[in-house]
Amino acid sequence: MEFEDGARLDASQVSDRRGMGGGRGMAFGGGGLGIVGVILALILGVNPSDLTGSGGSVPDTGASSTSDLAQRCQTGADANRDDDCRIVGIANSVQSYWGSSVRNYQEAKTVLFTGSTDTGCGAATSDVGPFYCPADGLVYLDLGFFGDLRTKFGAQGGTFAQAYVIAHEYGHHIQDLLGQDAGGSVKGASSGSVRLELQADCYAGVWAHNARQTGFIKPLTQADIADGLDAASAVGDDRIQKEFQGRVNQETWTHGSSAQRQKWFTTGYTSGRAASCDTFSGSL
Repeated sequence: MEFEDGARLDASQVSDRRGMGGGRGMAFGGGGLGIVGVILALILGVNPSDLTGSGGSVPDTGASSTSDLAQRCQTGADANRDDDCRIVGIANSVQSYWGSSVRNYQEAKTVLFTGSTDTGCGAATSDVGPFYCPADGLVYLDLGFFGDLRTKFGAQGGTFAQAYVIAHEYGHHIQDLLGQDAGGSVKGASSGSVRLELQADCYAGVWAHNARQTGFIKPLTQADIADGLDAASAVGDDRIQKEFQGRVNQETWTHGSSAQRQKWFTTGYTSGRAASCDTFSGSL
């Protein structure tokens, strides 16, 4: 995935807390658990909500080095050569699309952190994985997760794999803004949690279909989409369970199978319309 060299980046959409530290514990936000949290819940056989932090609203203070991002990340050319600027560019593109598609859209910053940080959904550590917190309307991301995606989960990686992860979390932001809640159980192959996660995958695909029109990203290639589908497969509940437990138990699923995650991303990417992402009715 490449950015248009002359695209103007808005670094204010990314808040940098790296090195600042924060509370200890686990926070879980919109649509469910972070990836490592999923593994813990599946292996321990506990309710995901039992692993949450105490919560409490924590305002975003804007990060100490956000001004550094603004200096380094000004154009798409910067995004093509700098990892941090790539995150800025992805967030800009995703929000540009949804801002033009969702009435009264409210921007959500992506917060970069290392180790741990405080959130409106409780204290979070890097073990939680990327997540969206509806209590403060922020996406949280430790960039080390992208290395884990390759080394722990066997994904091929690639820049579009990163874009898929971020776009998925912004999918939860869209759900929050639209008041979408599948309800029902938090675990199981047809649970409300799984339906929310698959819809977020579909929303990520919708953005991918329209990414070129945002003016930030050059036309996606088949290799880009393959990287996204590979990442979606890597974090399927069945694949994670088989890898870490040696068996598959659909009764404890929270995110959907590898095939389902690929299917719904593809549904969004093929149609390019949020209306195609109704995971709340019918089979998955």
